[in-house]
Amino acid sequence: PDHVVVVVFENHAYNQVIGSSSAPYINSLKSGGANLTQSFGITHPSQPNYLQLFSGSNQGVTGDSCYTPGFSSAPNLASELIAAGKSWASYNETLPSQGSTTCSSGDYARKHNPWFAFSNVPTSTAKTMTQFPTDYTTLPKVSFVVPNLCSDMHDCSVGTGDTWLKNNLKAYADWAKTHNSLLVVTFDEDNRLAGNKIPTVLYGQPVTPGSTSSTTYNHYDVLRTLEGLAGLTAHAGNAASAKDITGIWAS
Repeated sequence: PDHVVVVVFENHAYNQVIGSSSAPYINSLKSGGANLTQSFGITHPSQPNYLQLFSGSNQGVTGDSCYTPGFSSAPNLASELIAAGKSWASYNETLPSQGSTTCSSGDYARKHNPWFAFSNVPTSTAKTMTQFPTDYTTLPKVSFVVPNLCSDMHDCSVGTGDTWLKNNLKAYADWAKTHNSLLVVTFDEDNRLAGNKIPTVLYGQPVTPGSTSSTTYNHYDVLRTLEGLAGLTAHAGNAASAKDITGIWAS
């Protein structure tokens, strides 16, 4: 695909979202795209899951407390993209300013933004949500979108997050359907009551509408798939031994 946008929500189990009347937009993406019915987070709490999704490892971080920015030089999705001459950015809602490494500010929490852990990812690639382009052809090859603590369903309801997704990314999703691009919606972890089974939905032209996969996947498999979709041959951390998501692609 030309562009891939990944949105990560917080702390909800599969059955809290998929099939829920509180999440009409996410369920419309499921119906028009692909649904992974056996998708799992790796651990608890939140922060290590984001690091695992982004770099194939928790990089020694097992909790949610703030690390020193740039403490790791391990390979990750962004560093691999940059090394291959491809573009990367993150769009972080309520980030005080582009590249800010602050730990928390209002509804912003750095624990959901794993790129700040890596010295090989320029902090300038961490943008605010207001910098998300309206001309989608200018999007990076791969980008992550991280809602704030309310919009991501952490502090607010499933319905709040679903509406935020529709308001902020429906226009991109609609465009992706006809422009060889992809939207991935996933969660960091469940509510600790469902074996860490989470919603993961993919939508866009490369995806077979209405498809499902019941293969068991986790964050490492999603990372490996994102690397492959971007045309990367490198695999970060445990993505090297992970599996590509299959059975949902249109070609």
